Amino acid sequence: MAVKFEVTGIIPAAPEDVYQAWLDTDQHTKMTGSPARVSDQVGDEFEAWDGYIQGMNLKLELHHRIIQSWRTTEFETIDTDSLLEINFEAHEEGTHITIRHSKLPGHGMQYQQGWIDAYFIPMQTFFGS
Repeated sequence: MAVKFEVTGIIPAAPEDVYQAWLDTDQHTKMTGSPARVSDQVGDEFEAWDGYIQGMNLKLELHHRIIQSWRTTEFETIDTDSLLEINFEAHEEGTHITIRHSKLPGHGMQYQQGWIDAYFIPMQTFFGS
């Protein structure tokens, strides 16, 4: 059975800034504190966390939504890519970001806390400074 979950948080920056940082190699690297190679083009592949995460941009709605295929080096060869949807909404304190992660293999719930630890917390620091 495929695993799915949702995580949300508030990032102290405008949705345009958070969206742009997610899809810019230098900004993504600085935002997470780990090497990344990303793109703002549909169909382009990406890597994050020094190659631990790989995937492809499937749909991009400027400043509002990113949909990607997504996997880590912990996926088995037979595991299909998971589906990652990231939504950016204006909020009085910056951006309300929602991550919906679905089609994950059985071990996939570990990534729920991973989004908080490896993205939301570093993003708070990056945009808060």
